Amino acid sequence: MRERQASDERLRAREFEAFVAGAAGRLLHAATLLTAEEPHRNPRARRLLTAALAHTYAGWDRLRGEDPYDRARQELAIRFARTAWRRHRGPGGGALSRLSPQERLILVLRLYEGVAEEQTAALLGLPVERVRAICARAVSTMRGTGPRVAL
Repeated sequence: MRERQASDERLRAREFEAFVAGAAGRLLHAATLLTAEEPHRNPRARRLLTAALAHTYAGWDRLRGEDPYDRARQELAIRFARTAWRRHRGPGGGALSRLSPQERLILVLRLYEGVAEEQTAALLGLPVERVRAICARAVSTMRGTGPRVAL
């Protein structure tokens, strides 16, 4: 019995390691955009990603057909939303530092990650129209000042 549990745990760890090897770079970039930190100096983004991946690993056995990337991205967004609005700090100097945390979150989910308006609204508990308006305002802000930013 213990051998089987150990074998299952090793398989679970290998599957998760393979997932992280393929997805961590993109998720870290998304976290860096969210925290508005410089790509080479992003300790808050790294902590955010670590917490999101830890939560994803804890529920790995319960995914059953769910896309682990979607789950990790959702956890990343939820964790950012919980902390960013309460502890909004000044701009971090990153590409999206001119935006509010909510604008960054919606812009990253919609434009960088390609999450549908309806899914973004459901994740954040906002009406679709509100998500659309915030996204439009964020895009306008990014176009209106400074150099173009590539997500």
